Amino acid sequence: MTRQQLKNSAKMLKKTCMAKNDVTEDLIGDIQKGKFIEERNVMCYIACIYQMSQIVKNNKLSYEASLKQVDMMYPPELKTSVKASIENCKDISKKYADICEASYWTAKCLYEDNPKDFIFA
Repeated sequence: MTRQQLKNSAKMLKKTCMAKNDVTEDLIGDIQKGKFIEERNVMCYIACIYQMSQIVKNNKLSYEASLKQVDMMYPPELKTSVKASIENCKDISKKYADICEASYWTAKCLYEDNPKDFIFA
């Protein structure tokens, strides 16, 4: 998929997860640009996106599943850099028992690691 196709496919996930977690565009609209609002519903929104993207296994973020999704979904020019960010951030989630917190801090790490290639719903 191209970067734009990836963003378009994320719109459906976004709509579903916004409703499930009672978040507004004001709260989550700028995650793509690195604006992470530290609120529980935002954290769980990010976890919802990851769950629907099938990178959560047994209520934990899966490093292997993340790499597999990048291989399947990302355009060739982004694969190497995004996988490097996943590698750099893979241990963040181990610090949190809660999937919402683990997802939030991992997403924030991925953004900070490589803002240019970060794609989020």
